[in-house]
Amino acid sequence: LASWFRLKYPHIALGALASSAPILYFDNITPQDGYYSIVTKDFKEVSENCYRTIKKSWAEIDRVASQHNGLAILSRRFNTCTQLNYSYELKDFLISKYAHAAQYDAPPDYPVSVVCEGINKASSKKTDTLGRIFAGIVSYLKNHTCVDTNNYGITLETQLGWDWQSCSEMVMPIGIGANDTMFQAAPFDIHEYNEYCKSQYGVSPRPHWITTYYGGH
Repeated sequence: LASWFRLKYPHIALGALASSAPILYFDNITPQDGYYSIVTKDFKEVSENCYRTIKKSWAEIDRVASQHNGLAILSRRFNTCTQLNYSYELKDFLISKYAHAAQYDAPPDYPVSVVCEGINKASSKKTDTLGRIFAGIVSYLKNHTCVDTNNYGITLETQLGWDWQSCSEMVMPIGIGANDTMFQAAPFDIHEYNEYCKSQYGVSPRPHWITTYYGGH
C-alpha cells in the first residue's frame, strides 16, 4: 500500500519502501515468466549441473507416472507422507520449494545452495535423476520423517486469504515460458483463472483494477 500510495499521490509522498511486495506484477507491465526466470537464474548461477538436473526432472516424473503403478513408485522414491494421486501434486510441491528457496536465498542458510549441494553430491554418486532431486529436497527440508506434498510452508488461513485476494484484487499473471526456465511450460490463462476464481470464491478477477486505480504504466 505504501508503494501504491506513492504511485497515486506522488505530490504527497516522496518515496516508499515495500518488502517482498508484488507492486507491479500486472498485465502488460511485467513479463509473465519474469518470476520463474529469476528463480531459474538463481539456481543456474549456483550450479549448472543443478539447473540441468531440475530442468530434465519434470519429463522423468511424467515418464514414471505414466507407468503401471507409477504414482506408487514416485510416492516411494520421494518418501511422501501419503501416496500421490496425481503427478502434479509432486511437481507443484517441488516448484513451490524451488521458488521459496530462491525468494528467501539469504544468509546464513542460502537455501538454493543447499538444494544444489544435495543434488550435486547425489550426482557424483551416479544416482539417477529422481534420486538427485530427492537428495536436493531432503537437504532443503532437513529433519522431516517424510515429504508432505500438501505442506507449502504457509498456514491454511494465509493461503486462503492470499488466494482470495489474488482473485478479487491482485490478479498477477504469473506464467512459465516454453524454453527460458528450468520448469515445464505453463502459460497464464486468464479465462481458466476466471473460472477458478468464480468457482472457489464467487468473484470475477479484475486484472486491471490495481493499475487503473493506483497507476503503474
